[in-house]
Amino acid sequence: MTSGNEQDDALMFELAPVSLWLEDFSGLSALFAQWRGQGVGDLRTYLRADRTRIAQCTRELKVLKVNRRTLELFGAPDQPTLLANLDKVFRDDMLDHHVEELVQLWNGAHSYTSQTVNYTLDGRRLDILLQVRVLPGHEQGWSRVLLSLEDLSAREQARQALLRSERYAQGLFEHSPVSLWVEDFSAVKRLIDEAREQGIEDFRVFTDVHPEFVDRCMAEIRVIDVNSQTLTMFRAPDKPALLRRLPDIFRDEMRRPFTEQLIDLWAGKLHQQRETVNYALDGEMLHVHLQFAVLPGHEHDWSLVQVSLTDITARKRAESYLEFLGKHDALTKLRNRSFFDDELNRLERKQICPVAMLVIDLNGLKQVNDERGHRAGDALLRRTGEVLAKSTQAPATAARIGGDEFAVLIPGGDEHAAETFLATLHELVELNNQFYSGDPLRFSVGTAISQPGERLEAALHRADAQMYRQKKAFHANAENDRRKDT
Repeated sequence: MTSGNEQDDALMFELAPVSLWLEDFSGLSALFAQWRGQGVGDLRTYLRADRTRIAQCTRELKVLKVNRRTLELFGAPDQPTLLANLDKVFRDDMLDHHVEELVQLWNGAHSYTSQTVNYTLDGRRLDILLQVRVLPGHEQGWSRVLLSLEDLSAREQARQALLRSERYAQGLFEHSPVSLWVEDFSAVKRLIDEAREQGIEDFRVFTDVHPEFVDRCMAEIRVIDVNSQTLTMFRAPDKPALLRRLPDIFRDEMRRPFTEQLIDLWAGKLHQQRETVNYALDGEMLHVHLQFAVLPGHEHDWSLVQVSLTDITARKRAESYLEFLGKHDALTKLRNRSFFDDELNRLERKQICPVAMLVIDLNGLKQVNDERGHRAGDALLRRTGEVLAKSTQAPATAARIGGDEFAVLIPGGDEHAAETFLATLHELVELNNQFYSGDPLRFSVGTAISQPGERLEAALHRADAQMYRQKKAFHANAENDRRKDT
């Protein structure tokens, strides 16, 4: 006959919401005693040296009873079916976990918790939280041991899905072809909020008057992480080296676009894009297209911000070069005819007077081209560009306005200014001819000073006419010299 308490205990065991196993570990206790007698000291090493020893331990565990939840969990119609198929339940991944469980018993633990793996009879994997306790009064022989199994499969699947999602996101971040920065702008937000609390209304004027505020905001940006493309783009060997030298990256030309970024943040624009400037660790200026976003959930404190930087340095250089070509002569590097005409019109619109004008012709270029080829002629033109560039100081402008014709405009220049320019030009021509062997530089020059009320085109025409008179005299002298030689 069983008492009422025993019946209640049996009912609670049977109806428990977790899987319960009542087992007899006495055979395992005896096996451990045998191995100790044989001199085994490190059970973990002993079991892993021969995995059949793990199976030997498992065979010594006798299942006495399981509850209803156990049958449901493992998909068994009854206890005999479950016990007849334990080799399907305890296999594969479980064995490595089982070693650690056996080691705890070997070391004298009478209760322990472990996360392990079992399998249902139809082959589904179960992630299990296992709790084992040798029941009171059975500590010596382990003849009664209670095991509870909590099914963690859904939780583990969610954890694995989260890990996969995190790895995917991290992979996208780390291997993005653009530079990505994760930053904390919370200190910047506090500074902006403090300025607002002080009654600042026109933030643009405030930043103009207090440029040190912009510098302080720049210094308060905390970089949390960067990706590998950032290290490549900024020539950094590793993340610590990059983070140590942030003041070398965020400086100088960056201040103006960063000020605009702060103004937009003041106005509540938490998603922005603009072109800005940073610096690589080797000092090279980088033109970048910046995209800035306060990440969702952090709008209240700006503590998590993502910044993407696309290197547009090559594009900006190409644009600058195209702009240069639009206003410069590619061979001499002087201004071209289009710029010269625009400058002439600008000076006339602004009614600048006087303007000193010089029209300069490179003598003998056609002869050099005919006799020595255009490569030799181009060399003379480049030398002409050198001496005119060195002779010209702002606001004066030197331009190539034709094949062998050049012009210089000196706003506000009088006859003295023109004479000073010519003296400098003659000195530089003499030095240039001494430096370069071969064909010398020889110029015909006409000068004119614009008069009040006179069109600049008229003054230019007078300079041009004077240049042609010099050129005609040059050719006449050259012809006389040729006749004397013959």
